[in-house]
Amino acid sequence: MAFIQAIHMNPGQGETSYACNSSFQNAGQKRMKPLIEAAITDLCSNTNTLLHGKMMIMDAGCSSGPNALALISPAIDAIHNHCLQINQPPPEVCVLLNDLPDNDFNTVVKSLVTLRQSKKTIVVTGVAPGSFYERLFTSDSLHLVCSSNSLHWLSKAPEDLTRNHIPAFDIDEHARRERLPMVREAYAQQFRKDFSLFLELRAKELVSGGRMVISLVGTRSNAIASKFILFPGIVAQILSVLVAEGVIDKAKFDSFYVPLYGPSSEELREIIEAEGSFSIREMRVHDPRIDMTTTLSTPARFVNNLRALFEPIIVQHFGKVMDEFAMAAELYWSLDASLQEERARTSRTMLAVSLAKA
Repeated sequence: MAFIQAIHMNPGQGETSYACNSSFQNAGQKRMKPLIEAAITDLCSNTNTLLHGKMMIMDAGCSSGPNALALISPAIDAIHNHCLQINQPPPEVCVLLNDLPDNDFNTVVKSLVTLRQSKKTIVVTGVAPGSFYERLFTSDSLHLVCSSNSLHWLSKAPEDLTRNHIPAFDIDEHARRERLPMVREAYAQQFRKDFSLFLELRAKELVSGGRMVISLVGTRSNAIASKFILFPGIVAQILSVLVAEGVIDKAKFDSFYVPLYGPSSEELREIIEAEGSFSIREMRVHDPRIDMTTTLSTPARFVNNLRALFEPIIVQHFGKVMDEFAMAAELYWSLDASLQEERARTSRTMLAVSLAKA
């Protein structure tokens, strides 16, 4: 469970916090709005689904900062607008935000209070700490599950790598390229296992006819890259500089795994269909290059985004090395032309999927 405890974004409101460095994630959440609105219309139109005029909505992996309500607030607005159009009273809504126990829930709770006071619909709110790779709610209790920028995080690093002491990222480029197919396959298998479990658990918790709208970082199906996902590869390259400088131990570096994997749209579809609990209503694939331009535009933005996402897991593994990491990252930004190329030609995609419980 050590990996699960480490996977949270930088807390607080400082310049390296997730709250101040999540514009890329927010852009993806805004593109989910039409899918959420369509799911709400479907739910509100199905009288068998909305028993007793109540609706329960959960955001899996809400994180903290302004993005914590970016999926929930449009869902509540969609409920109110739909019921206004058909001249029906809106259902009572229960909103629950989920993330790991180490998440910064302080700002989240304050946001929930504001949400509850600002909506005309009756809204009851709460938090549900825990891993979304475990059961979180009673059977047949949820109507809508949302999740954005979370499901590419795995429950743990692949056991085939950790058990056999196989580095995910080798300092030697030749060894790294030779090992890449094996490393990628190990991560792909771990993602399949985790995502299938997520689908199975949420299917138990959703009511008959329940809906789910999710988004996650993905990979182009035709991509052939030396880094199987952008930011973890960059983090590893920066850490390798600290190895060369003697700041961190090479054995420690070789045992560092970022539990993150970006599937292709084909992989995602195949897993959903094989697991069998959901039917796919719609799948959208977005090119994130415009959003990445802001994230990588200056050394400060680049470093702060890296720290917002990865500082907790780096510190847990290596200790107090973030000052040295930040300096090496700034130098990397200024010298590595591949970052500029990555903005123009990326293997990343953003995948958004609308699902209905089968």
